[in-house]
Amino acid sequence: MTANPILAATRFSVLDRSRVREGHDGPEALRDTVALARYAEELGYHRFWVSEHHSVPGVAGSAPTVLAAAVAGATSAIRVGTGGVMLPNHEPLVVAEQFGVLESLFPGRIDMGLGRSVGFTDGIRRALGRDVKDADAFEERLGLLLGWLDGTQRAHPQVHARPAEGLRVPPFLLATGEGAGIAARAGLPLVVGDLRRRDRLLVAVEEYRRGFRPSAWAERPYVVVSGTVAVAGSEREARRLLVPEAWSTAHARTRGSFPPLAPAERIEALEMSARERELYESGLAGHVHGTPERVARELAAVVAETGADEVLVTTSTYDRAGLLDSFARLAELAGLVPRTADGAGTGPNPPAGRAD
Repeated sequence: MTANPILAATRFSVLDRSRVREGHDGPEALRDTVALARYAEELGYHRFWVSEHHSVPGVAGSAPTVLAAAVAGATSAIRVGTGGVMLPNHEPLVVAEQFGVLESLFPGRIDMGLGRSVGFTDGIRRALGRDVKDADAFEERLGLLLGWLDGTQRAHPQVHARPAEGLRVPPFLLATGEGAGIAARAGLPLVVGDLRRRDRLLVAVEEYRRGFRPSAWAERPYVVVSGTVAVAGSEREARRLLVPEAWSTAHARTRGSFPPLAPAERIEALEMSARERELYESGLAGHVHGTPERVARELAAVVAETGADEVLVTTSTYDRAGLLDSFARLAELAGLVPRTADGAGTGPNPPAGRAD
């Protein structure tokens, strides 16, 4: 299929949450993340990010900067970062130091995606030494972190974030609602999702663009829209890629624990309660999925409506072969340029804007 012109002018990237699958353990999930990063690089995706979750049975990625180092070490050209480090869980100085080490080891390839969430439950928050109110101080902590990076932090004049100080590590803010305003005031690129809540997404993007203040980090607004995308040879195949994540979400909402991903065929045979069925069907609805023609049409509409500079794909499923095939089909739709073994591309993927 010929690349869609709107998609061909848009950057495409991958966020992997290191989802654990039934019959497979956490260490294997982390190795799968590294392997997926290599594959995404071969396909020509612009960046590959990893996430932060604590004490979640179905997610292995608890230390994003450590995992980002493994990803960067296993690849050669794709940008690598976090989507994101949850800043309320960490001291800004330590975060600056960690990204300084990453940028020193892999110069020009590291992104610093930041979020404002805290631990999922009271027990996790206590174990982290945090409280739900810590999210309220996010904007202040963000200012401290950026100050440690650019050397303007003066609260502790004898302290410096080494080796981070003076290095260029592009920051991105993962946000909706109030967070969009924080990104605008700080002059940072915005990562906003999910694609299922188009109305909410558009409000956040409009607020961000309206309030954006140019900064040393970004001269103009830069919008990354994020969500699940599943591409397959038929509508049914694409929908089945969504089934494991939809059931894990329904399970978490009804039983309080986010489980490993199960095979689609087993989930489809389950007897669900009315509430489980409602949440499960809701989890399947609204994602961008289907045949290549349908996905190209829907994604082009999203990009046109939001004016997005980049699409960050976060798809998780039990079927690894189906997942890899989906990313390959999406790369073709977007006109991505496959990289050779040495990391070089056969041509550029035209960006719609600048955010390294």
